Amino acid sequence: MFYAISWFLSFMLLALWSLACWGAHAVTVWAVGSAGALAGGTAAMDAVLLPEWIKVWIPPQLAQEFGGVIASVGGVVQAALETVPALSGAVSVLAWVIWGLGALALMALAVGAHVLIAVLRRRTTGSGLSGVSAVR
Repeated sequence: MFYAISWFLSFMLLALWSLACWGAHAVTVWAVGSAGALAGGTAAMDAVLLPEWIKVWIPPQLAQEFGGVIASVGGVVQAALETVPALSGAVSVLAWVIWGLGALALMALAVGAHVLIAVLRRRTTGSGLSGVSAVR
């Protein structure tokens, strides 16, 4: 039973890791897409729109403040936008690499937990009490 619990928790952590990586990738792709809209200059600063799924979760005043902040740092944003298109192709590859490394680490931990459970079971059953641990 401990094996099943261990593997269930491991797969749940892997699912959460996958969801986190997917979310980070979606936000990054949105940011790169907005950066492309901003490449037209300061007139395009108003073209940055929050995704509809974010507008549901934030107050309208915060959305207006977001637009004001973007407009106030236009020069810095414009300088950063010149380097973003070169990075846009690497976003998906980077997301897959990070997900793969995290998934590999989670699976290594799952195998380690499996081995630890096996060692602990051998230790308790190997004491000659046939599966019953001694109470002191």
